[in-house]
Amino acid sequence: MEKPILSPNFTIEDIHKLREYNYYLTKDMPPEERRNFYNERGRAFQREIEAGRLQKV
Repeated sequence: MEKPILSPNFTIEDIHKLREYNYYLTKDMPPEERRNFYNERGRAFQREIEAGRLQKV
């Protein structure tokens, strides 16, 4: 499945596309691998948020 293209207004349909895409990425992963997948992505996003906060100051 290809990465979804999101609309500029970010609608409920975009949320459905993201959820479906994430399901296809993780559906065959064992639980531990799935946890690591989400934890790594969460940490990367957290770093982006922190970098954005530092740029504001």
